[in-house]
Amino acid sequence: MAAVVDGVELILSVPDDVLALISAHLRPGDLLALSAASRRLHAALSAADKPWLAQCRRLLPSSLSHLLAWRGAAGGSSLTVCRFLHSVSPLRGLWAHQNPELGNLVAALPGFLSLVAVRAIPQELSPRLLWAPVFEILADAHGRPTLLFFHGHHPSSLFPGLLAPLNPHANTLLLEAHASLSSSPIQQFPRLSFGNRRRLLDALVASCRLTLPPDLAAAPLFARSDEDIPVLAARREAMLRMHTESGGGMVGTPELEALLLGAKKMLPLPAVDATGEEVGLRRSLSAMACRVKNGLRQMVTRSASANSRSEYADSKHLPFDKFLRAGQMVGLSLRGSRMRLSTYRAWPSMNDNRLALYKLTTQTPMPGREYAGLWGGTFGWPPGRPEDECKPGKALFFLLLSYEKDSEGKLLLIATKVLEGTHYVVHPNGSSMFVVRVGEPSTEAFPWMTEDEDSRSVDIERSFAGEGIANGYGFRYPGSKPGSLFVLRDGRLAFVWRDSKSVLTMQRLNLEELLRKGERVPALPPIPNFVYLTKSYSNVYAVMHGSSSCSSSTSQVKDATKGQELR
Repeated sequence: MAAVVDGVELILSVPDDVLALISAHLRPGDLLALSAASRRLHAALSAADKPWLAQCRRLLPSSLSHLLAWRGAAGGSSLTVCRFLHSVSPLRGLWAHQNPELGNLVAALPGFLSLVAVRAIPQELSPRLLWAPVFEILADAHGRPTLLFFHGHHPSSLFPGLLAPLNPHANTLLLEAHASLSSSPIQQFPRLSFGNRRRLLDALVASCRLTLPPDLAAAPLFARSDEDIPVLAARREAMLRMHTESGGGMVGTPELEALLLGAKKMLPLPAVDATGEEVGLRRSLSAMACRVKNGLRQMVTRSASANSRSEYADSKHLPFDKFLRAGQMVGLSLRGSRMRLSTYRAWPSMNDNRLALYKLTTQTPMPGREYAGLWGGTFGWPPGRPEDECKPGKALFFLLLSYEKDSEGKLLLIATKVLEGTHYVVHPNGSSMFVVRVGEPSTEAFPWMTEDEDSRSVDIERSFAGEGIANGYGFRYPGSKPGSLFVLRDGRLAFVWRDSKSVLTMQRLNLEELLRKGERVPALPPIPNFVYLTKSYSNVYAVMHGSSSCSSSTSQVKDATKGQELR
């Protein structure tokens, strides 16, 4: 016991400046655990601002002025800022869903004492990246990330909710509803049937809508410069007040029941003829279809057992009225969960019957694996440039490059498509655009010696042999054809299909920086804006704002398709 006391005394005797230097080599969780070791340590570390400020600079590598503005909004406490940044760290990064096939890519990045999730819109190459907001998580007075807002089609519309406790290794984000005063509110919602889940969420969205003041509706969601900080602070204060006044978006059970009953009465009744024979035939066909569907569902459930979870795979659904009776109030919630997911070439297998986004693993570049990360690319040569506004646009592709080992232990570099800027999808979402063998240099020569009309020479640093995507067994199961990946000396990559000489040129992306400098566009209604479950092969996000940048030319699609011999 004396040794522990001596250790506490030693830590308490260290000056703040020295403690800040030491804490810079600790993880935020370690420092938070240290502050919880004893009351004296908690009081001393809570009063010492410099160690927490050093941790904040690690978690929020932005300008010091922005960080100090965060601290000012948190009542001058760097501990509050650090607690929030550490708590939401499992949510930062890239999230995706299989639908629509053009891409459903959501990036979670710091806002203003908040975490903002925005969707990158499929588009042509342009100077500014289009994005739409999905949800925001705000810190409360103690730095806990509990205050949640979903975004809808109108920029001024917000839908409050609650962020459930996060799994530190969350790989799925689940949109759910929670009931107050329930012993296990979060675990009950997944037991509802899919239809009842959708009905409940739609009713909550219709009941809890809030409206931002007109002067704050057009405010930015994250700081692009120091000039944005005052309006960001005013917007945050307004959202905190709205969340409190609305009771966190909680809706009374009687009000929900009345709304659901009214919606049920408005459903159109099926037409009945005089003899009733047509109705009887429809019922017979419907019963037969249900038997076939249930049999197929059992087979699919067995084959997809690796991605199953007991809370969603329970065949006995919870009665709707039993869920509503679990509490006096019901509200929207977001839950970060850790599920057992199978992946194929960095793309997780996704459940179409689950209102969820799935985490994409972004590998960190390291020696021998230098090209890991997110890249943006276009087809054709010379490569497209964002500043060339006068030239016809090229479809912008986002590719997640990652490394895996094959069955023989050989290292592969895989380029997974996560966003496609064509008007109508050419490749399935999550397709491997190319796979190259890192240990096998290519013997092919690069087809072009110059890059543009200025006759700038193309310098090749190294090359790898591999295969690129090609026509296969229909849309869902593409094939492959030989090709080579060339590393240019300016840092770009270029994959060339050997037979057709089609080329996909890529450069590394800083997505957070592109989003901060990008252009906000209207979003879909709240539920489909979070996850779009309907199978679609076109750009459903461009329809809402009619952006010409999102409607790639038909010739671009044909060039990409013809060049790779896909159709």
